Amino acid sequence: MRAELRNHQYEQSRFKIRLVICIVAVLVLFGILATRFYYLQVSQHQHYKTLAERNRIALLPIVPTRGLIYDRNGDELATNFFSYILEIAPAKPAEIEKTINQLSAIVEISAYDRKRFKKLRAETKRFKSVPIRTNLNDDEAAKFAVNHFRFPNVELKSRLFRNYPFSSSGAHFVGYIGRINDRDVKKLTKNEKLSNYKGSDHIGKSGIESFYEEQLHGTTGFQQIEIDNNGRPVRTLTTNPATAGESVTLSVDMNLQQVAEDAFGERRGALVALDPKTGEVLTYLSKPSYDLNLFVGGIDHENWNRLNNSIDRPLINRPIRGLYPAASTFKPFIAMAGLENNLRKPPYRILDKGFYSLPNSKHRYRDWRKTGHGYVDITRAIIISCDTFFYGLAVELGIKRLAAFVSHFGFGKKTGIDLPGEKSGLLPTPEWKKRRYKKPWYAGDTVIVGIGQGYTLVTPMQLAQATATLANDGVSMKPRFAIKFTKPTGEEVRLKPIVQDKTVLAQENIDIVRNAMKRVTLPGGTARMVGSGAPYTVAGKTGTAQVVGIKQNENYDAKTVSDRNLDHALFVAYAPADDPKIALAIVVENGEHGGSTAGPIARKVFDYYLLGKKPPKKKVKPTERVGQTTVQDRLIPQPHRHQIQSNRAN
Repeated sequence: MRAELRNHQYEQSRFKIRLVICIVAVLVLFGILATRFYYLQVSQHQHYKTLAERNRIALLPIVPTRGLIYDRNGDELATNFFSYILEIAPAKPAEIEKTINQLSAIVEISAYDRKRFKKLRAETKRFKSVPIRTNLNDDEAAKFAVNHFRFPNVELKSRLFRNYPFSSSGAHFVGYIGRINDRDVKKLTKNEKLSNYKGSDHIGKSGIESFYEEQLHGTTGFQQIEIDNNGRPVRTLTTNPATAGESVTLSVDMNLQQVAEDAFGERRGALVALDPKTGEVLTYLSKPSYDLNLFVGGIDHENWNRLNNSIDRPLINRPIRGLYPAASTFKPFIAMAGLENNLRKPPYRILDKGFYSLPNSKHRYRDWRKTGHGYVDITRAIIISCDTFFYGLAVELGIKRLAAFVSHFGFGKKTGIDLPGEKSGLLPTPEWKKRRYKKPWYAGDTVIVGIGQGYTLVTPMQLAQATATLANDGVSMKPRFAIKFTKPTGEEVRLKPIVQDKTVLAQENIDIVRNAMKRVTLPGGTARMVGSGAPYTVAGKTGTAQVVGIKQNENYDAKTVSDRNLDHALFVAYAPADDPKIALAIVVENGEHGGSTAGPIARKVFDYYLLGKKPPKKKVKPTERVGQTTVQDRLIPQPHRHQIQSNRAN
C-alpha cells in the first residue's frame, strides 16, 4: 500500500493566509467596537448623560391656584376649596373592576361614580390616573388611609375644587369650569399654551371663567424630583413655583342681581342693566337659570339631559344669545333718525286713522289701536306708541338711511361684551335679504322695520346698550363686566371705560325724544305704573313683540293662544331721566305687555339701585356631593321672524 505524499509547504502557506485573515478580521471587529465605544463615550457623551439624568430625575408640574371672581362689593362669586379625591392608576380592565369592587367596601362608590370613571378613562391618556371618587369627607379619607396598603394602585390626593357661592344666581355671566377635552387641547396647542396646562385637569368653559381664562388660570410651576430605579421619589432637587391666577372684580352688584331675580320670579326672559357713562354691567339676568355647582365635579348624565333637553333651554345665555324682535322699543331710535334727517320735526303731525297704506296700494298696515289715535306728533307717537306714525317715517327715511343711523346705537352688531358666544342680532338691509332669500327688498319690508318687527332681531344686551347710548347723548360705551384685576402680589390693575361709538346729535332732537320717553312713564303713557309715585324720574319705552303672526282681518285674543305663543313683553328705560345713572332692557318671554309685565320689574330694580334697599343675601356652601338645581328651568321656542302686520298694544 502506497503512502500518501503531503505537501507540507503548501499547507503551511495556506495556514498562514488563514491566520492573517483571522487576525485582520479580529482587528477590524475590535476597531469597529473601539469606534463605537468612542462614539458613545466621547462624541455622544453629553447626550447620553442627559438621558441618564432623566432616568433619575422626574419633572413634576405644580398646578397654579385659580384666581377668584368677585362682585363690585367684594362678594365672592367663584372660590376655591380643597377636597380629597381617590384616583386609580392605569391597569388592566379586570384588575380595575376588582379594585373598584373592593374599594366600595371602604368608601361609598355610587353608580354615577362608576359611570363617570368609565367616561373619563375613555377620554384620558393611558398613563394617567383617573378619579373614581371626589369630595371625600374627613372620615372617608381617614378610613381609606388606614386601608391604603390593600390598594397599591389607588392614591388619595388633596385637590383644589371650584365653588360658586351664589349657586344659580348670575350663572350665565359667571360661567363654570370643566375637564379639559380634545377640543380644548387643540385650541391650547394652536395658541401655544398647552405647556401651561401640564397637570391641570380643568379649564373655563363659559362666562367670565372662559373669557378671562388666561388671567384666572395663572402660570404652571415645575419641580425636579430625584427618583430611584423603582420610580419612588428620593429628594427634591429644584423647585420653580407656580404663579397663582389673577382675581377679577366684576361691576355686577349681587344685591341688585337678587332684587332683579326676585322681581322676575319664575318668568322666562332676560334683563341687563348698565351704567350709561361707563358701560359697566350692573346686573345681568337670564331666566331660567341653573346651579353652577352641578358642573364642579363633572355633571352627571341625568342632570345634563334634564338641562340640555329641557324645552325651556336654561343653558342658553339669553342676554347675548337670545334673539327677539325689538318691537316698539325700536321707536325712539327711529324717531331720532327722523329728527336728525329733518323729518317729522314739531309741529309736524299726522292723522292716524288706525292704519297706514303705501302709495298706490290697498294693503293696510294696522295700528295696535284699531280706531287710530287721531292727530299725532312725534312726541305723542312715542308716548302712546303709535304704529302708524312710525310706518310712514320709516318709509320716508328709507331702509338704507334708517339702518345706517341706528347702527350707531349698536343694532346689527356685537356689543363686544366680555363674554364668549355673543350674537350680532339682525339689522336687515336690501343686500342682506338678497343674500339670504335671493329676493328683492320691498317697501313693505321697510314699513315693518319701522316698528321693530319683521326681519329685525336684537339681543337684550343690544337693547340695553342702545338705551344707555341714548341716555348718554349718543356716546356709546363698550359694555363690560371686569373692572379690576388683582395679581397674587396684591397689585391692582383697574380697567378704564372705552368709548365704542359717538354719534353727534342735535341737543334739541335729544331733548324731544328723551322728554317723550319721560312722559311714557307718567299718566297717559304706556308705562305709567313705572313712574307712579317714584321720587325720581324715569324715561322708558314699552314694547310688545309678536311670537306668531295673525291674519290681516283677525284680532289677537290671548285667551285663544297657547302660553308659549303669547306676545313677548319688552321694556327699556333709564333713570333718573335728567341725570341717568342706570339704563336697562327687559324681555319677558310670553309676558304680553311691556308696561304691565316688564315695567314693574324695572321699577323694583330702579328702587333698589337709586334708593338703596338691601335684600338678604342667598348663598350656598360647598357640599360633599353635587345636588339638584333649585331653579325652575323653562324656555319657549324661538320668536317668529317673518312679516308681522301689527304691533299690539304696548
